[in-house]
Amino acid sequence: MVFRKENRRMQAQTIPTAWRNDAPPARTLSTEQAAAALHIRPQTLRAAICRDGHYAGIVPRKLPSRFLAWPAAEVARLLDGEVAA
Repeated sequence: MVFRKENRRMQAQTIPTAWRNDAPPARTLSTEQAAAALHIRPQTLRAAICRDGHYAGIVPRKLPSRFLAWPAAEVARLLDGEVAA
């Protein structure tokens, strides 16, 4: 048997954006991330959605995977003391 080395060009490999430190901040937060930022339990957010359809005026988007995506900008506004629109 004879093995040949193939001449392949070296391609510059980049680190995926999700792994880099210079990635832009997320536009949405998971329920767990939003709860941690708001210093509450994730179940508090879920219960508010079931009961009222929002948490302090913030309405999350439901993803195809059935998870909730909370708008990071609105969570930040709530943390700054602003009233959700």
